[in-house]
Amino acid sequence: MIREIKEKDDPRLIEIWESAVVNTHDFLTNEDFAYYKKQLPVYFQHVTMRGFEHEGILVGFIGVAEGNLEMLFVDNKYRGTGIGKKLTAYAISDLQVTQVDVNEQNIQAVGFYQYIGFKIVKRSERDGEGKEYPVLHMQL
Repeated sequence: MIREIKEKDDPRLIEIWESAVVNTHDFLTNEDFAYYKKQLPVYFQHVTMRGFEHEGILVGFIGVAEGNLEMLFVDNKYRGTGIGKKLTAYAISDLQVTQVDVNEQNIQAVGFYQYIGFKIVKRSERDGEGKEYPVLHMQL
């Protein structure tokens, strides 16, 4: 079930983020991992958030701003079960998402978004925080 995210969900969102990132973002330095983790509550304030519940437990979430899928994270225990696909489909149909930015080094995510129908339209050398993680800008 997809539902609205509340501020009280933040601790669980951070757990989901950590579980996902540890298993998919092996290119991040420990220092940058800690930096982004600390920034999460700030990032959450700037996006429309939705979460996916499985048997009453929040197991994945998206964040959307101005037609851009800013974040999609699924608890590693639930990765590969279709939750990311359901959240992305919801973002496209209900939140008018047409774009996503993805770390170039996150090969699994790049492949996932291409499978959904996104195409690479541009590449940036650095991420939104100015760090040296190239970002692929993708569009439907």
